[in-house]
Amino acid sequence: MNWQEKFEAGLTYHDFLDRYGTPEHRARWQAMYDRVSLTPHQTALLSGFVRRMNALCLAGAWCGDCVNQCPILQRFAEATPTINLRFLDRDDHADVQRELSLCGGNRVPVVVFLSEDFNECGRYGDRTLSKYREMAMNLLGAACPTGIGAPDPDLLAAVTTEWLNEFERIQLMLRLSARLRERYQD
Repeated sequence: MNWQEKFEAGLTYHDFLDRYGTPEHRARWQAMYDRVSLTPHQTALLSGFVRRMNALCLAGAWCGDCVNQCPILQRFAEATPTINLRFLDRDDHADVQRELSLCGGNRVPVVVFLSEDFNECGRYGDRTLSKYREMAMNLLGAACPTGIGAPDPDLLAAVTTEWLNEFERIQLMLRLSARLRERYQD
């Protein structure tokens, strides 16, 4: 997959919603965006990012999981100039959809993390661990033999933290890359 080509075809958050979202979709995304807030620690962490990273998110404006997570990604991108975030519509990019298939299915959102020169560094999505725990509690019940405890009372905060952990992991990968350290003499 030529990730640079796909990234360049991607849209900014607002352009993606303008192109693919109905007024109802845009209202739902805006309502979630308004609920997402970063803690001072999270903002400080993001503002400390040094390496530029490209984050390409495969999404659908119609998708509930995207509504609940993509505004978090946008908040991260707004907190630091080092995150260059772009969105692709799942249905308009069947080749990317196939490449990012998870568990044999077409799931969204999925983010491909890329270095500044478009080397793939990682993939993350479709839901975070906290969300899957909540779903398991709801679907499997309290007697579920997996040992899963009670769901997090603040799921949005937990999901935000889990996404931020992945962005930080990629940032550290880029920051510690021998290739990039040599390039920047740091």
